[in-house]
Amino acid sequence: MESVTILVDVQNVYYTTKHGFNRSFDYNKFWAQATSNRKVVKAIAYATDRGDIKQRQFQNILRAIGFEVKLKPFIQRSDGSAKGDWDVGIALDGIEYAAQSDTVILVSGDGDFDLLAQKIQSKYQARVEVYGVKSLTATSLIDSASCFFPIDTGLLL
Repeated sequence: MESVTILVDVQNVYYTTKHGFNRSFDYNKFWAQATSNRKVVKAIAYATDRGDIKQRQFQNILRAIGFEVKLKPFIQRSDGSAKGDWDVGIALDGIEYAAQSDTVILVSGDGDFDLLAQKIQSKYQARVEVYGVKSLTATSLIDSASCFFPIDTGLLL
């Protein structure tokens, strides 16, 4: 059975599905599709923690599906900008778990991950599947993936 690691950039998916479709990502449908006839080595959802009750409920739903939820505090800067991205954490975990997986699934449209996709394929000979909103996913990431799955109405609530 094929082994997979799933890495979800929760903030990226939230904003791209809201911007692209004004809808939310359906993590249950995604899980069913991504894990069908596959053994999950690791599944991690990377999110920011604002400490509100709705967010905690959402994080518990992710855990019930099968994700480990990694949280980073949401930081609001004095200039109004915000910080809370997980790019380095996702990259480190991607490299670590690629060694134990036939396929790494990355749910993000962030072009910064094109180098990660290339490294996983060249160093570990693992496939990299990318899920993202096509119009909001970096072309370099799509081109670096073994396979690209557009997030569209079939994967939305």
